[in-house]
Amino acid sequence: MSENILSIAKILNFHGIKGEAKLGFTKGREKQISLLKKVFVKKDDKYTELNITSVRFHKHFAIVKFKEFSTVNEVEEYKGCDIYLEKEEIEKYLENDEYLISDIVGMEAYDTDDCNLGTIVSIGENLANNILSIRDNNGKEHLVPFVKEIVPVVDLKNKRVVINNIEGLIN
Repeated sequence: MSENILSIAKILNFHGIKGEAKLGFTKGREKQISLLKKVFVKKDDKYTELNITSVRFHKHFAIVKFKEFSTVNEVEEYKGCDIYLEKEEIEKYLENDEYLISDIVGMEAYDTDDCNLGTIVSIGENLANNILSIRDNNGKEHLVPFVKEIVPVVDLKNKRVVINNIEGLIN
């Protein structure tokens, strides 16, 4: 099961006295979080299915009521645990030109002349956009802004990306 599910949020704490959980999640994902009906929580290397009965937002957090929790103590037991969703379910919520990190990491990067630039080893983010970390064949890592103008092609089927290798980006 662990290969087909991905972390989407974390139970940070309880909220109120009726068994609601305060979740931390990636900013900008409110719409996707509000549509969820079923998730999994991992505790002690065991996944448990949780059914969502309501979601509301307060500041930068989601306040979620799970059918399985009715008291503060029940939520407290899962404090700090990650919330997971099946990969297929996550993919339903992706918009055009959105990708899962797990699908991108490990891909080969090529320039527009089809020369191999290296392998994507991680994806980070800054305030403006995501950043691809590409390790070249000499072991040196290069940071590339993950924007359409610089990364025009992401080919999931062939596990490769194409980069407009402007001068100084990757030597």
